[in-house]
Amino acid sequence: MTRTPLRPLARILPARETGENPDAIERENIRLRHEAMRQTSRLRAEGRLLVLSVVFLSLFTVVGTRMAMLSFSEAQEPRASVSGSMITSQRADIVDRRGRILATNLETHSLYAQPHHMIDKAHVARELATIFPDLDEEKLLARFSGKRKFMWIKKKLSPEQKQAVHDIGDPGLMFGPREMRLYPNGRLAAHVLGGASFRKEDVRAAELGGVAGIERYFDDALRDPSNGGKALALSLDLTVQAAAERVLYGGMKLMNAKGAAAVLMDVHTGEVISLASLPDFDPNDRPRPPTEGNASDSPLFNRAVQGVYELGSTFKIFTAAQAMDLGLANPETIIDTKGPLRWGKHKIRDFHNYGSELSLTKVIVKSSNIGTARVAQSIGVERQQDFLRGLGFLEATPLEIVEASGGKPLLPPNWSELSTMTISYGHGLSSSPLHLAAGYAAIANGGTAIKPTLLKRDTPQNGPRVLSEASARAARIMLRKVVTEGTASFGDVPGYAVGGKTGTADKPKEQGGGYYDEKVIATFAAIFPAHDPKYVLVVTLDEPVETSGPEPRRTAGWTAVPVAAEMIRRVAPLLGLRPEIEPAPLADITPTSN
Repeated sequence: MTRTPLRPLARILPARETGENPDAIERENIRLRHEAMRQTSRLRAEGRLLVLSVVFLSLFTVVGTRMAMLSFSEAQEPRASVSGSMITSQRADIVDRRGRILATNLETHSLYAQPHHMIDKAHVARELATIFPDLDEEKLLARFSGKRKFMWIKKKLSPEQKQAVHDIGDPGLMFGPREMRLYPNGRLAAHVLGGASFRKEDVRAAELGGVAGIERYFDDALRDPSNGGKALALSLDLTVQAAAERVLYGGMKLMNAKGAAAVLMDVHTGEVISLASLPDFDPNDRPRPPTEGNASDSPLFNRAVQGVYELGSTFKIFTAAQAMDLGLANPETIIDTKGPLRWGKHKIRDFHNYGSELSLTKVIVKSSNIGTARVAQSIGVERQQDFLRGLGFLEATPLEIVEASGGKPLLPPNWSELSTMTISYGHGLSSSPLHLAAGYAAIANGGTAIKPTLLKRDTPQNGPRVLSEASARAARIMLRKVVTEGTASFGDVPGYAVGGKTGTADKPKEQGGGYYDEKVIATFAAIFPAHDPKYVLVVTLDEPVETSGPEPRRTAGWTAVPVAAEMIRRVAPLLGLRPEIEPAPLADITPTSN
């Protein structure tokens, strides 16, 4: 910027010659300079005001647009969740196939103490012991009198307990917000759900983590904030599960059994509609795992999945189906049943003397060990192994709960011809009721292998084929005859055409080898309706004894079968199955034409 002198000589000298006052020239220049400075300041101020106006207009536009968007959007409840190393307090719900709640979160509070802020420690200890009977007054007072400045009292409080503690009025008692996992149906489906507990926690929040069952298997997905709290939909039907558990519990008590298990599965989709194991527990108050004794005696033990047992004669239908599929026999093929069947120093006997020969169908209906073993001899070791492998009997069932990996079948160390013979009638290979359900599903659905699942699905699995449709159909006819003519006569449910096979296996001793004389595992594997199967049901009782007669009866026909029949009677209508009247056999009349 060029500055003009206030008294320029070019004007001063001429002014003096003409008699003008030079000071007037200076005053005029000063006025002009001040006007120029004011003009510059005004332009600068106007520019700043313009910029501020644009900024404020932009901000108001953004805020107004956001408010408009919020006014037209659907209201959502805010979720208290953070990522990284912070505590994630939200956990998604678990629902059944119809959207009914199986597991959810409940807002509650924890209670902690800061003893150095307490006014009357003895009074606080006395009042807390009154509110919480499981707390000891003397131990509380001793803790309050120590050097610790922080201690947990209770991790979860009910609203009534919180109010009672609040009424104590001591500043040393503090509350922290919590979200606890709630199972509103109590014990229902306990072994499937498993349970959850607190992991990382502080006085402001606590992270819930799965400890067993499906809660543990899907722990990451249930805790992932990116899922937006979307509920995990299971294949279970809450109503069917409740009915199945009620019947199973009543049957276990009626048959004086030590434990029981039941699996109900869709034969086409592999969906597990109901899975029960008794004794059970309440996941809201999950007991601690046992540190001694037999793990199977704990209510935490899932007998349907973890329990591997010799399932007895229920395996015989697999032998018959494979023999028919290989072309080695048909339903009317005559099988040698003279006994005992000797193999080295071993003898195979039947429960009753069924005569010297039976058709393959009668071998299944009468449940002949000898006849089944002879059929297995014709099949051979390798072909039997391949067939059972295709049905999933040689590895743990990949169900979506962490306990499933513990249900690996127990196989013979040396799979000899004798092993093939004993396995054919359900001895020498131990598997879970869930394995058995999957195997029967393959027969029921026309010969395709099925993997059980606890997740809801709407389409058939269409697994690999393990049997021809003709062989599967013939096997289903045999299973129906077991109920109408054979060992499972108590399993007939009018209108639902139940087919199935009984299995009674001596229970092995926990130590020292061998079997108990009067302890058995009784099993009934059923399909219904047999002419167009939709579901498979497996019921297993541990050490049952039926005592209504003059002598105790332990076989599956007297124990597991009636329980399964009552279960089908209860759950079939809940599954949408209408009873059908089976056509009676027509009289032997030959029609003639006029």
